Amino acid sequence: MIQVDIRSTRGRLAVFALALAVTAAIALAPTPESLGLEGKYAIATMAFAGVLWVTGALPLAVTALSIPALLTAFGVFGDLDDALAPFADHLIFLFIAGFMLANALQKYDIDRRIALYIMARMGSSPRKLILAVMIATAVLSMWVSNTATSAMMTPIAVGVLAQVVGRDELTEAGDGDPTTNIQVATLLGTAYGASVGGVGTLIGTPPNAVVAGVLNDQLGYEIGFADWLLIGLPIVVVTLPIVWYVLTYWLYPPEIEDVSGAREEARRYLREEGELSTRGRRVAYIFTATAGLWVLGGLGGPVWWLFETIGLSADTANVLHTTLFGGSGPTLFGTDGGYQGLLYYVMVGLYAIPALVLADTTEWEDLVDIDWGTILLFGGGLSLASGFANSGATRWIAESIFGSLTGLPIVVIVAAVVLLVIFLTEMTSNTATATIIVPVLVSIGGILAATLGLAEESAAIFLAVSGAIAASFAFALPVATPPNAIVFGSGYLEQRDMMRAGVVLNLLMTAVLTVFIWLLFQFVWPMFLW
Repeated sequence: MIQVDIRSTRGRLAVFALALAVTAAIALAPTPESLGLEGKYAIATMAFAGVLWVTGALPLAVTALSIPALLTAFGVFGDLDDALAPFADHLIFLFIAGFMLANALQKYDIDRRIALYIMARMGSSPRKLILAVMIATAVLSMWVSNTATSAMMTPIAVGVLAQVVGRDELTEAGDGDPTTNIQVATLLGTAYGASVGGVGTLIGTPPNAVVAGVLNDQLGYEIGFADWLLIGLPIVVVTLPIVWYVLTYWLYPPEIEDVSGAREEARRYLREEGELSTRGRRVAYIFTATAGLWVLGGLGGPVWWLFETIGLSADTANVLHTTLFGGSGPTLFGTDGGYQGLLYYVMVGLYAIPALVLADTTEWEDLVDIDWGTILLFGGGLSLASGFANSGATRWIAESIFGSLTGLPIVVIVAAVVLLVIFLTEMTSNTATATIIVPVLVSIGGILAATLGLAEESAAIFLAVSGAIAASFAFALPVATPPNAIVFGSGYLEQRDMMRAGVVLNLLMTAVLTVFIWLLFQFVWPMFLW
């Protein structure tokens, strides 16, 4: 991130003036022949938002709110309602529902109990203890959001470390004393576990939802909750053990043999939690049902086969299938001609919210306390992506920057995309990077379709999904991802330690993701993505 004194009013105004100057310079520059005036203004808007996002002069969400206003002021959108429409995208409401459900889990410490249970069962050696922390963090990050998970797991990790090395032996950043390897590996494992785990589900981290929203908006292509599980879970299963191995066997091998105190500490914490209350159990049931329905909603094909197997008539099976999974046929409600389906994953998420209230587990004050900043940031990013698509700016950028990749081997194209996204994420944040780069990757589909041997839409899906995944694998700087920032902000980690591990892992993950995404591209994704 650019280092400026954004804490002062003068510093913020200076950066804001710079953003305006860059915007004006682009807006007043000659319009390229292959780019329309609206496209140039869309790029100027992106430059304005990019400067403010990179510098952090304004909160990310505040900058996001300025995007629809600026796009309308420039005339990229003829009506402000069109510029604001992405803020009502269905994925916005999936995130709202996911955040509210996570609040209910946190209210009754269900997430904390899961983490402590895993650590108490697995933490029999230093390396297994770190693996337990990473697995617990990754699993929770898939459902609670990686930001909230890292905020919860960081103090737990510090508490466990205090039992391993002694609270007096914990080294605070900046005090000049050397930091033990187990301290560095545990804290970095917490941050990296949250980032990797967030890839697993559609609600785990904003870049996942960004790519789903952009594909739906620009191509009319829907990635469902179960679809993303098939994309994200293999990535998590393969990369999490690699990150753990690099941290604990290569970069920061633990010097301590006995971690029985830490394991006992986890058990003590778990005992102190006591029995889960009746309301807490209701929340657990609602969460389990919601997650199950999210998965079931993507199993329309197997359910149709089941209907046929049990002997339902074709008409009855068609009505039931359309009612549950959507389609154009008749439904149980008598409607015909287009239906979303009761198991549509966003609707399932929205069912959970009144269920929590009706079960007497949460009040409105509990539900409303969510990360609205991320919601607004996501909406602003979708508004920018829509402006880019409508004005032709994304295709112009794609042709200008990525046209030279035409004809290169697929593995080289994937490596270029992954490396570019990871580098940009280190300089900004994973959400901002995904918001800017995913629409461009969608447009590259038309340019590289022949090279990839795919239809334009399939090529766009492949490249955009690859970029969104890569956005969660920036490990070197605190600004890259919220988990990095939260763990670094604990005060027990030196930036040089994060840099050392991050640079190695960035390079290694570029290679690993390139090979693994290529394998998925060849053998797995064609079966359900295109």
